[in-house]
Amino acid sequence: MASQVDGQTSSRTVIENVPVTKSLTYQRRLHAIVMYLLLVLIGLLVMMPLSWMLTAALRGDGEVVFTIPVSWFPTTSFHFENFWRVMANPSYPLIRPVMNTLLLVVLNVIGALFSNSLVAFAFARMRFIGRDFLFKIVILTMLMPGVVLLIPSFILFNMLGWYGTYLPLWVPSFFAAPFFVFVMRQYMRSFPRELDDAARIDGCNYWQIFWYIILPLSRPVLVVVAIFTFQGVWNDFTGPLIYLNNADKYTLQIALDYFRRSVFSGASGNTTHLVMAASLISVVPLLVTYFFVQKELIGGIASVGIKG
Repeated sequence: MASQVDGQTSSRTVIENVPVTKSLTYQRRLHAIVMYLLLVLIGLLVMMPLSWMLTAALRGDGEVVFTIPVSWFPTTSFHFENFWRVMANPSYPLIRPVMNTLLLVVLNVIGALFSNSLVAFAFARMRFIGRDFLFKIVILTMLMPGVVLLIPSFILFNMLGWYGTYLPLWVPSFFAAPFFVFVMRQYMRSFPRELDDAARIDGCNYWQIFWYIILPLSRPVLVVVAIFTFQGVWNDFTGPLIYLNNADKYTLQIALDYFRRSVFSGASGNTTHLVMAASLISVVPLLVTYFFVQKELIGGIASVGIKG
């Protein structure tokens, strides 16, 4: 009798839970649909300026770019030759500043990876007197705004005879950056000390431990530092504006302003579409880079946050 009552009670409980389960499933689906619609809307809003830039870059010489309401397509045809006209412009080809910028990107990425990883390794894996105090000083320098150092840096580089050269734009990357040192140090501290002890038993010195053990394990954080450095150098406008005085040495961001003020200022007709084409060229490498390394970048940032 008791077992029969228990069976009826359990079956009644299961029947009563069915509507609750269906209600929860419906709420979850509704929540997912709303979230996806919201994300799609945000994505469209983010893509609108880039889409308008693309359509503006494909217009002809006689077409009006700025219209109300916004015109999303050329009135005649798509002029893909505008990109070649910008890259091979007779008075100032854009290919030159693109190559200049790529040179600075390579030098800065190499310097950032080498210097920051070395300093971070020293703070994370080595024991010496004053290590924690020195690291606190490094962290305190992050509180100093970058604009405060513009005038002292300019005076120093000018005294060294570096004004008008690329040296002020890449040499500082070989002296580490506080933020990157902090991030890499936090990541390297997560490795067990047994790795260092086993390496010392095998006869490895600090350099061999760094090069053969710690550095290969730090690939995720190295990717993060490399991408952030690439983005910063590629988009840098202030540095080249201050230290470069020769149009042949201009980087891409300075060249875009030079195009707008000098190259196209005396041209007949509307040249906004060509300026948009040049601007789009400056954006494409960042988008392509993010497309190919997004998994490594997101994974690196996540692992840094977890391990730090």
